[in-house]
Amino acid sequence: MGSRWLAVYAVPSLLMLLLLPLLAPPAEAASLSFDEAAAKNRPVSKVITLLKDMMKQLEKEQEDDEDIYDKMACWCETNDKEKTKSIAEAEVRIDDLTNKIEELTATSALLNTEIKNHEKEVAKNQDSLDKATALREKQLAEFNAEEKDLLESISALKAAITVLSKHHGASLLQMPRSHMLGVAATLQHEMSKHASLLEGVLTRSERRVAASFVQAPTDYFDAAPTFKQSYAPQSGEIFGILRQMKETFESN
Repeated sequence: MGSRWLAVYAVPSLLMLLLLPLLAPPAEAASLSFDEAAAKNRPVSKVITLLKDMMKQLEKEQEDDEDIYDKMACWCETNDKEKTKSIAEAEVRIDDLTNKIEELTATSALLNTEIKNHEKEVAKNQDSLDKATALREKQLAEFNAEEKDLLESISALKAAITVLSKHHGASLLQMPRSHMLGVAATLQHEMSKHASLLEGVLTRSERRVAASFVQAPTDYFDAAPTFKQSYAPQSGEIFGILRQMKETFESN
């Protein structure tokens, strides 16, 4: 653009220098008529015409360059403002995202700590649950075993009561010895096996009667009763003890 500006200002000056000789003709030629056609064919005229055309072309190019420059300057100014605004917005966005990342990082660390604590708590609760489950299973097994044992004891006491009921009163003397020993063995076994369960159920006198019967079952009913006694009270005491023990086992 600098060369064009130089040409625009230099061409008129050069043109004036070339025209000066023509503008001041010699005195002897003043009386002569001006030949316009001949003047156009002169070399100087051609140069002048060429220089005029060059000046017009350069002026047109100057106008085009100025228009392009104005457009470029406007575009650069507008683009610079937009880029500056975009950069400022991007920097604000970067700051916001940086703060958000720091916030989320802190939250993530907190959540990881909470997760670890919850995992420990879950493991602890699971261990407690496993122990409780094992304890309940053990208690259930013990309960089932105890229930089975009580059912067996109830069945044995029922059998003993049935045996005594078949030989009530004086007929107790005719009870087979094996039956008598079986009833005594059942009574002794159940009283020993369930001593804690029978605690407070049998009185001292009932325990003494049971002990006498267990020690000598075959001799317990051998002694002849006096006129005020019979075999019924003796057998009734044993019946009562057996029934009381059976009812106690059934209620548990």
